[in-house]
Amino acid sequence: MRLTKQQRRRRDTWALNLVILPLAVVWFLPIWAMIVFATMPDSGIFSPDVTLLPSTELMANVRALEEETSFSRTFLNSLVTALVYATLSVLLTSMAGWALASYRFAGKVAVTGILLGTLTLPFFVVVIPQFILVARDFGLANTWFALIVPPLFNALGVLFMQKAFSMMPNELFDAARVEGANEWQIFIHIALPLAKPMLAALMIILFLFSWNNYLWPLLINTRESMMTAPVALGSLIGVTRVSWGSIMAGSIILTVPMLVLFILLQKYFVSGIAAGAVK
Repeated sequence: MRLTKQQRRRRDTWALNLVILPLAVVWFLPIWAMIVFATMPDSGIFSPDVTLLPSTELMANVRALEEETSFSRTFLNSLVTALVYATLSVLLTSMAGWALASYRFAGKVAVTGILLGTLTLPFFVVVIPQFILVARDFGLANTWFALIVPPLFNALGVLFMQKAFSMMPNELFDAARVEGANEWQIFIHIALPLAKPMLAALMIILFLFSWNNYLWPLLINTRESMMTAPVALGSLIGVTRVSWGSIMAGSIILTVPMLVLFILLQKYFVSGIAAGAVK
């Protein structure tokens, strides 16, 4: 019996789901283990008995986490840093991507090559010169400026937005110029609204980058009042004692906002990634 096109599509979908399901289970197991460990005391985590069900010590671990690190303050620091960083970086990278996609100027190929070259440089190569410049020469350690601005420019974001803007029809922008719109108006009122899915995807990526950033906040901040949440969790790992229960509880708290954000914006994230990858 020959299958119809709809039946073949349904069969392929079921086959794909059967392949993906075991991979999804493997991916979810560490997250479930983190949830279970967050509800157990430190002694229970290292028990030889394998436990797959949550216990009753979650709130005790959360209270211990707050007492040891003032985690609510560090969580707020991370949230403010990630929101401001992602917003400013999206705006900056969008303007740079628009310039590379829309204008011809001397050295354009060289600029694109430099951006591609920076993607191959590990962060550890530039972190020491960056720290010396910001902390010693400018004296900006333990400030919001030092926490947010130095990593603000993102080469991957520039190339991503360049690709997004280059996919848009130039005839639309030419028509706006004929109507008397200046370049800034074209960028704000035409290009950015058309790039909403790509902007949403880039916003999620940059927010996640700042949310998980550990090394730079650790280096540039020495005051507890400026500590971010990942650094606070790292401080629980001591020489003679590691508060695993508190670390697992803090990891859950840091994971939930990103899961909620992704679930709410997954449509824009997937469409934006697809639009930026296919011309």
